[in-house]
Amino acid sequence: MRLTRKLILALMLVATPVAASDLAYVTCQNGDALSVLDLSKGVQHHLWAVPGKPAGVAVDTDAAFTVAADSKTVRRHDRLTGKVLAQVVQDGGPMGVAHDPRRNRLFVSDWYNARIWVLDAMDLSEQAQLTVGAAPAGLALSDDGRWLASADRDADQVSVFDAATLDLLHRVDVGTRPFGLRFAPDGRLFVGNVGSNDVSVIDPENGAALATVAVGARPYGVAFAQGRAFVTNQYADTLSVIDLGTLRKIATLETGEYPEGIDTTPDGQRIVVANWFENTVTVFDADALSVVQHIETCDGPRAFGTFILGGIE
Repeated sequence: MRLTRKLILALMLVATPVAASDLAYVTCQNGDALSVLDLSKGVQHHLWAVPGKPAGVAVDTDAAFTVAADSKTVRRHDRLTGKVLAQVVQDGGPMGVAHDPRRNRLFVSDWYNARIWVLDAMDLSEQAQLTVGAAPAGLALSDDGRWLASADRDADQVSVFDAATLDLLHRVDVGTRPFGLRFAPDGRLFVGNVGSNDVSVIDPENGAALATVAVGARPYGVAFAQGRAFVTNQYADTLSVIDLGTLRKIATLETGEYPEGIDTTPDGQRIVVANWFENTVTVFDADALSVVQHIETCDGPRAFGTFILGGIE
């Protein structure tokens, strides 16, 4: 049987596997938008309008969640098209966000009213409210789903909850004005204190403050890869690298201007930093501690939360 050129091409396309990509969903506060970046190709894949000055973000295989502070709006987007699948306007100051896929919950911090909203992750209906310290900013869920933590900026403390029962377990004193935080792979909680230029390390099991590590000016976000913690320093335009074993700072890397949000690719090979004043993200090799690429974004990228989704075809 003789095959036409069109049929041959069609068979080749079917037989050729589509390469999986790591995608970064970067909220841009100034531009009222969200940049979806293909990290494998180093390009902006999509640009979606998100009115209301979005900053907070969380992504999952089924959806992307954004928090727009000015419009007080929390949205659930289709991760492929950006279509808004659900949205809710909160009576307060929504800031940070964390998604709990095990229990189908979304946690959103209220900057003005010292509380966390617990929302249904599908329709964003309210399920509960949790009381925290003044001006809660970043939220983090541990990898095993046991703990929820809130950085209570104006209280100089972190609140730790049982993520299943929502019971308050600990209030832990940290440095001055904690803002971003994240759980390390070994379960310890790392907190960036923008007022005291250091990182607090906490045991969430017993609420003990384990260590304080000096970093650069105005530490904002934390991520982990290759046995290291990476901390963005807003005022220094740098990234502090901390050895997780010794808790010693081992390197300082230059970023773009005013680095904020930071996340890790699922393979642990890349660290991605959003540069708010430069409209770019910087991608680092987490092992070699070198810059891999810079990718342009929409105006004012903040990416405050977990914003990388891996293995997308």
